[in-house]
Amino acid sequence: MKRVGTWLFYLVGAVAVGYLALYAYMMFTGHDITPGDPIHIFRKPDAPNYS
Repeated sequence: MKRVGTWLFYLVGAVAVGYLALYAYMMFTGHDITPGDPIHIFRKPDAPNYS
């Protein structure tokens, strides 16, 4: 039982480190989101207007 707890501890730690690495990757390579920045939705210029 102690061995299972040790492996579970290592597994949770590895998932946490992976999550932090993914978060750091997204922070350094992703686009900055600033409050008040408009959301740009791109659509075809010849698309029909249903309103």
